[in-house]
Amino acid sequence: MSLTAKPKRYRFPVSIISCAVWQYHRFNLSFRDVQEQLAYRGIIVSHETIRNWCTKFSRQFKDVLQKRERKISDKWHLDEMSLRINGESFVLWRAVDEHGMELDVFLQKRRNKASAIRFLSRLLQSYPRPRVIITDKLKSYKQPIKRMCPKTTHRSHKGLNNRAENAHQPTRRKEKCLIKFKSPRGVQQLLSLMGKVRNLFAVFVNRYKHQALLRRELFDAAKSIWDNAATQILHI
Repeated sequence: MSLTAKPKRYRFPVSIISCAVWQYHRFNLSFRDVQEQLAYRGIIVSHETIRNWCTKFSRQFKDVLQKRERKISDKWHLDEMSLRINGESFVLWRAVDEHGMELDVFLQKRRNKASAIRFLSRLLQSYPRPRVIITDKLKSYKQPIKRMCPKTTHRSHKGLNNRAENAHQPTRRKEKCLIKFKSPRGVQQLLSLMGKVRNLFAVFVNRYKHQALLRRELFDAAKSIWDNAATQILHI
């Protein structure tokens, strides 16, 4: 299926649907912001339709993009951040590699040993065991890492973990844009795809280190991967 084709039971072609999903997860935009940007281009679609697209296809985009990721490094940084969702406190666990590529995020209620085990189990289902894991001073990591990754070096030092702490910034900016997050399930779904999109475009393109010509080439390559994922998903 091409980008100009219309999926069955949809009014809009693949290119419009994939563009809306990409804009919402790549930038600090709300559904109404994406609606307005599309309207400027003469594409009239409601914000609720965009919400439905993101809800329906975000998990599929995340799974496809994860399969196309470049090879990760064997040094991981793990960290947690606090979120309030509908008045309740949650902890968002995040893992990135030494280059800032996000491995996974996992929203949980606690910051304890059981939560650390669940998070590490998710990571090890998707990636091979790393050579080094760097965490802050949270003691909940110590026994799970020792038991689940016996050959991995565990470094626990707040000053070494800036890579993971900096990776929280896009989440804070998105939270501010949306005023607040609405539901735990929605947050998990949103942030999971946000990380994969950022891996593909922000980390892959690296706008601060490469020259303009190389950045354009890298962006075109990243866009090609996204377009291929869109045609694959919306063809189903």
